[in-house]
Amino acid sequence: MNSKEIIDKLLNGEMKLYQVDKYVSPKEATDIRREFIEKTAGCELPHMANYSLDMEKASARNIENPIGTIQLPVGVAGPLKINGDYCKREVYVPLATSEGALVASINRGASTITASGGVNAHVISDIMTRAPVIKTSSATDALKIKQWFIDNFQELKEIAESTTSHGKLLKIDPILIVGTYVYPRFVYSTGDSMGMNMVTIASEKILDKLAEETTGRHIALSGNVCVDKKPAAINMIEGRGKSIVADILIPEEIVNKKLKTTAEAIEEVNIAKNLIGSAAAGSMAYNAHYANMVAAIFLATGQDAAHAVEGSLGITTAENRNGDLYFSVNLPDVPVATVGGGTSLETAHEGLDILGVAGSNKAREFGEIVAATVLAGELSLVGALAAGHLARAHQELGRG
Repeated sequence: MNSKEIIDKLLNGEMKLYQVDKYVSPKEATDIRREFIEKTAGCELPHMANYSLDMEKASARNIENPIGTIQLPVGVAGPLKINGDYCKREVYVPLATSEGALVASINRGASTITASGGVNAHVISDIMTRAPVIKTSSATDALKIKQWFIDNFQELKEIAESTTSHGKLLKIDPILIVGTYVYPRFVYSTGDSMGMNMVTIASEKILDKLAEETTGRHIALSGNVCVDKKPAAINMIEGRGKSIVADILIPEEIVNKKLKTTAEAIEEVNIAKNLIGSAAAGSMAYNAHYANMVAAIFLATGQDAAHAVEGSLGITTAENRNGDLYFSVNLPDVPVATVGGGTSLETAHEGLDILGVAGSNKAREFGEIVAATVLAGELSLVGALAAGHLARAHQELGRG
């Protein structure tokens, strides 16, 4: 069957989009689907058609019914000096964004950090979670199921770890009960992969054992206590992905020269905006814009973009120390990977190459780079607000 015949069948409703792959190569299937969409939508898609990635590989791992790719401009900020436990060097950070002034702002923060001797960064926790929901007949039975998880932890750990060469079940905590429903939060270490697939498969094996030995009925493999791709207090408190803290002490003269303001003014803006303002609004994120930096670096390096909502969580602190500025960011929930998933896409791998963290044994180093980048952007924005420069910066850069 040739391309024209396939397109005719699509237009006549005789074939589904996913069925195209049965007749032609992934690259040809991509072109055919795009031509079908052009005809049905009455538009042309020449830019989506222009790409260099391996669509055969992407179709097997990353996408269904592809019609092409999108493109975002990628800028770099740096050099950014990091004094971490894993990253001990200067880096240039790739940032994919369509928000004008963002890269310039992060670059200003990086310049301030590097001039001050670098930012300290530490991964304080490294976990991935999955929390199914289990149905029982009563609260009494729910308590029995909870105790079953506690009593059989060692056996469940062996069952979970039999499914993976890298994952380890660290604990089952908390085990929440709501009426007849039980929500055990399985907590794993996952190595250099982000680990969602790994922990999902391992957790399913635990639930098979549950079905054999108890009357509990598993309703869903994810019961929303994980919590995946949503802002949640449990992730703020217990952590998820990489939990990272980064901080710096910036000398007074550098605050004045680079940020055009004072430590006292930055401290006041941080308290009034990031702490009190966030509390007044009922926000879970006590910061200015972590999501900007997290999303930009995630897009440039093949991370799961939806996890930017988790990376947006965190608390910024700022202190005036006799004119010097102490500044910190705390990110409890940063799911990142240097292998697997979208990191295998060609441009994503290049982004990781720029940072020097492509491949195994690099995930924690990458986490420290993310936190350092967040601090650079956060410092620059809070500094601009303190100096009254935010609107002017956007106007001077011609941004709407």
